[in-house]
Amino acid sequence: MSLDPQVVAYRAARAAAGTPPLYTQTLAEARAADLAAIRAGGGDVEPVHEVRDTTVPGPDGDLRVRVHRPAGDGPLPTLVYFFGGGWTLGSVETADGICRRLANATGCQVVTVGYRLAPEHPFPAAVLDCYAATRWLAGHAAELGVDPDRLAVGGDSAGGNLAAAVTLLARAEGGPRLAGQLLVYPNTDQRAAPRPADDQDPLLFNRHSVDWYRGHYLADPADAADPLASPLLADDLSGLPPALVVTAEHDPLRDEGQRYAQRLREAGVPVRATCYPGMIHGFFAMPGVFDAGRRAQDEAAAFLREVFGLPTPPADAPLTATVGDER
Repeated sequence: MSLDPQVVAYRAARAAAGTPPLYTQTLAEARAADLAAIRAGGGDVEPVHEVRDTTVPGPDGDLRVRVHRPAGDGPLPTLVYFFGGGWTLGSVETADGICRRLANATGCQVVTVGYRLAPEHPFPAAVLDCYAATRWLAGHAAELGVDPDRLAVGGDSAGGNLAAAVTLLARAEGGPRLAGQLLVYPNTDQRAAPRPADDQDPLLFNRHSVDWYRGHYLADPADAADPLASPLLADDLSGLPPALVVTAEHDPLRDEGQRYAQRLREAGVPVRATCYPGMIHGFFAMPGVFDAGRRAQDEAAAFLREVFGLPTPPADAPLTATVGDER
């Protein structure tokens, strides 16, 4: 494989440290290791004007959300972000670095949703939570300073899958209207076998990782055929919001992400699709390790500014102090 030199170095460091694959650990161990790895690889923590935790109503109780708000008066364009982690790992903390940077680079508000995790809460709990939070934010816009006419969804990995599913639900349920969808190496077909070329290396995300996460998320394997679990299987993708689909060359999920971008394009949806050469699954969340992670976040910010109609912030714009940060 033609891995990027930074990926080669990352892989060698994992080998030297004897880092075990997440799928060999207990759930508690894997969740702690996932958070530690993302914090270590996320780079410097950017200050944001305001970062605070609150709750919004979900289908089965309140959902924790983290609000990242740049400076600005009145309602702001808002990205509703769903963290990655195979529907099994992750939290608002693991997405914190991404959301801070997108808020600063875009000038929009970013709200992360703490959806319920599998296997304690299997499919479709996460989808229903993410849709409920998005719909609540649109319907109660004034409470969190949301501009309901400029609302987008996004996420990485499982979060990209959830964002795609939320767009399908929003279309089916008559709202909310979404301005865009940011899909970073999304799972789009739960039936698909991972790519054979990049699926065995225990030091990287591989086919065993994919199977482990799916096994937790899909309590009934037949659920793999549901478009809310596998958006690629939806009969019709027309009328969905403009999309940016980011994939990595050496990712078992690369092909299904690219197929989803093509299906969207064929359905008349404006799509920008970028595959980052030499990169692996997870690079977007680790800009402190991979330069391509920072470039991909910059691309995501540019896409959001476009769909929200926002100007590019000045390169020398100062970052304001963080207020109410609980991290």
